[in-house]
Amino acid sequence: MKVLFVVSECVPFVKSGGLADVAGSLPKEMKKLGTDIRVILPKYQSINEEYKVKMKKTAEISVPVGWRNQYCGIEELQFEGITYYFVDNEYYFFRENLYGYFDDGERFAYFNRAVLDCLGLIDFFPDIIHCHDWHTGMILFLLKSQYQAIESYKDIRTVFTIHNLKFQGVMPREALQDLFGLSNQYFHIDHLEFYGQISFMKGAIVAADKITTVSPTYKQEIQMEHYGERLHGLLLKRKNDLEGIINGIDAALYDPKNDPCLLERYNLEAIERKQENKRYIQEKFGLPTHMNTPIVAMITRLTEQKGLDLVRGVFQELMSENIQMIILGTGDAQFEQFFREMEWAYPEKCRAYIGFDEELAHQLYAGADLFLMPSKFEPCGLGQMIAMKYGAIPVVRETGGLNDTVQSFNELTGEGNGFTFSHFNAHDMLFTVQKALRFYRNELYWKNIVRNAMTADFSWAQSAEKYNDLYSEIVSRSESHVF
Repeated sequence: MKVLFVVSECVPFVKSGGLADVAGSLPKEMKKLGTDIRVILPKYQSINEEYKVKMKKTAEISVPVGWRNQYCGIEELQFEGITYYFVDNEYYFFRENLYGYFDDGERFAYFNRAVLDCLGLIDFFPDIIHCHDWHTGMILFLLKSQYQAIESYKDIRTVFTIHNLKFQGVMPREALQDLFGLSNQYFHIDHLEFYGQISFMKGAIVAADKITTVSPTYKQEIQMEHYGERLHGLLLKRKNDLEGIINGIDAALYDPKNDPCLLERYNLEAIERKQENKRYIQEKFGLPTHMNTPIVAMITRLTEQKGLDLVRGVFQELMSENIQMIILGTGDAQFEQFFREMEWAYPEKCRAYIGFDEELAHQLYAGADLFLMPSKFEPCGLGQMIAMKYGAIPVVRETGGLNDTVQSFNELTGEGNGFTFSHFNAHDMLFTVQKALRFYRNELYWKNIVRNAMTADFSWAQSAEKYNDLYSEIVSRSESHVF
């Protein structure tokens, strides 16, 4: 099968979140299964020059964006066995950040059209187009509404993956004509209309042959009003074409036995070496080097979604425990300021690094004893899986992928790889942290929990098999989904 992965970001070229990790890891696993999979994304300003100099231009076209035509160059790069295509247009993508501009709708409308228009010009014509999140959503709608009338496009099948339903690419009604040249017949509740506007995300859900989301629990949650972001009715309607496939992590990248970022490399058989990484992180952050004091880490975007309200609500009680807490991340100003203040208020117990540093993140996973992730909602989450591979035991809320990957420890059976709570409640979270601390003080129990965590399989292999089965299913269909 020939599969074109369409993404707005991809490791190692550009990254703002977990989508980039998925785009960087899953194609490699798919290729091992014999799938000819290639990746296409915008050529952003922030892509490192070491990659840009190796790109080769393979095509130039003019792409219609509503009433105007815009330049498009397609550049190709071979990297670690995968072919990557980059859509080049400096007006849209030569900017400091990936997202957050007033014209994001136009930028990604252009990208969507460019992907479809370039297919006849590169040496690859896919059986399946697999799009990810709202930035690529209109590709699927345009393919069904316009391009499948073209002979060479009519047999293309489509998959759309929802990484986070909260961000939907909602644009004014005028974008229908101004950006896509589509008539008002598509401004309809069964097509693109979304509470008086249009939605890229809705367009993809309406048009895709198969819809996936990044964990089985999140698949169920988004069909409920509370989590469905006003699209739960449509997702319920398409539930027979909706799959939940858990994300994985790059087992080679996140391996404390071979991680070049660490002071001391270790594995389960040499777990005592983890203590040297703990000492290193305490010294690096200027905390007392008390080996018996557990480090509780948070490596996260500082947003309401990540449960920061809960942490703020019981922070004084957390600081009354015998712990050291280190926060690494950036996000909303209110939370950044809060953790700066807490660092000042509890100089022996709390440190905050406002920003992000990949090497420091690896070091913190290795130095931490507990990893706190009390998300309000979490489609999949990668942090809890990475933490477990480094022997940092997660304390999480039972939502989305957290529910699918973390099982609360049961001292009677010896099963479980972390600690969980169900209600979005600050004192439930506090109680669960306190429970984890009690087990931390019992060496026998703690070794068992660490063993369970570090031996859990979070590689992409199982997920890749499920995607491959999904691709095979839709390719074998006699016709594609009709909306």
